[in-house]
Amino acid sequence: MTDLPAQADLVEAAGYPPGRGVPQREYDPRLTNEDLAPLKEQKWGAYNIFAFWMSDVHSVGGYVTMGSLFAIGLNAWQVFVCLIVGIVIVQFFVNLVAKPSQVAGVPYPVTSRASFGVLGANIPAIIRGLIAVAWYGVQTFLAAESLNIVFLKLWPGLADWADVDVHGFLGLSVLGYVSYAILWVLQAALFWRGMDMIRKFIDFAGPAVYVVMLVLCVSMLFKADFDISLNLSSIQLSGWSLVWALLAATASVVSYFSGPMLNFGDFSRYAKSFDEVKKGNLWGLPLNFILFSLLTVLTAAATVPVYGELLTDPIETVQRYDNTFVILLGGATFVIATIGINIVANFISPAFDFSNVSPQRISWRMGGMIAAFGSIIVTPWNWYSNDDAIFWTLGILGGLIGPLFGIVIADYYLIRQQRIVVDDLFTLEEDGEYYYTKGYNLAAVYALAISAVFSLGSVIVPKVWDLVASSGESPIDWLSKYSWFIGCGAGFAAYYVIALALNVAGSADRRAAAGLPDPVEA
Repeated sequence: MTDLPAQADLVEAAGYPPGRGVPQREYDPRLTNEDLAPLKEQKWGAYNIFAFWMSDVHSVGGYVTMGSLFAIGLNAWQVFVCLIVGIVIVQFFVNLVAKPSQVAGVPYPVTSRASFGVLGANIPAIIRGLIAVAWYGVQTFLAAESLNIVFLKLWPGLADWADVDVHGFLGLSVLGYVSYAILWVLQAALFWRGMDMIRKFIDFAGPAVYVVMLVLCVSMLFKADFDISLNLSSIQLSGWSLVWALLAATASVVSYFSGPMLNFGDFSRYAKSFDEVKKGNLWGLPLNFILFSLLTVLTAAATVPVYGELLTDPIETVQRYDNTFVILLGGATFVIATIGINIVANFISPAFDFSNVSPQRISWRMGGMIAAFGSIIVTPWNWYSNDDAIFWTLGILGGLIGPLFGIVIADYYLIRQQRIVVDDLFTLEEDGEYYYTKGYNLAAVYALAISAVFSLGSVIVPKVWDLVASSGESPIDWLSKYSWFIGCGAGFAAYYVIALALNVAGSADRRAAAGLPDPVEA
């Protein structure tokens, strides 16, 4: 373990964004290291935020998720509408969560100290970190599958080594392990170079993937002689069935981005201004997503006349090509795309989250490597295709993202009215703004417990119903599709009421001074 920098060194190395002034408190080493302290310079512009979203959107997982919407009975234009509506909702919430981190120049786990307490912030940090570790493994595995395609095309004799039943152990083939190891090392090396190198990579990766996806789409359309149908579902919905399907599809889009949305502050902290963040989010979410959605829908539609079936997995689409160059280019592109989303969504987040737990012992780089090694331990290739395994791990943990989001937003915008005391995010002195009760804000802890009942209940109850009932599908299966919204709303409302009742940050006094009724009594 390296020696922790002195307070003066931290101030000089990390500093404060322009206009904040000199720290008025000593930063407690139990809450501080150079990675968590406020940034001295915030250099990112709108393009960097835009490129971040390109890397986050352009992934195999995103492509498959969008393609899966056809299975619920929607035609192409309906899927397209749901994708756009969903991403506009994401943009709205991302702007909300971005502001406190951009203003303070600190990552998500540090801004969450304002709502959960300087020690209580480890609760949301650990939850988000564990989710990221699991998804980091999954995305690395998906990228390894793309790399396998390249290897097998170049060296067909490796086919037996790609067969887990012939040459494999612990559920993965030897070639699979080799590809996974290559991707694991590449990502770790990129991460180790720091945020500036990561910024340069995503600035390149997002546009590069776009070019190849456009080439793939145009190529497929030519193969189909542009004779495609946008009605890609065998199910024809109408009336209320159609309405519920549209709402479910829209909710799926929001849920897919719920993880990066929660910890977007890890990136907005680097932006020059909040206006730059909003511009980047505008270009990177609705506008970028419109083009990506068009490419996704048109490419999927072209697979029907070309291959005789609907293919929603781009890896499988590329595999069907008879052209070695196209297969190699496609495989390399999906590797780059997956590395991009993995770095921004599942590497940087746990790096800050785990560092926040013990800043003296865990640096940002060490936090990232903990996540990387954890992704191997969970052996994602053994449970990625197992719906039950995903449900009882990622499904349950994912059900807590909504409550965490709702609590943070309610605290910053309603209780604190967009006021954040940066110095007090780093002190364990009892008169600190965010010390609360021994470092924990009980209002947030209670609100999380209450809202978790609703969000997890919306996920677990339909599942249990399906397991014990003999009458077929549960009539409340639809609830699980809205778990993020249920959790977010419950967390938002529960925290607001409890925070007022406990007079967090003098919120109840402000209401009384304004002549507003007590919502608890009302």
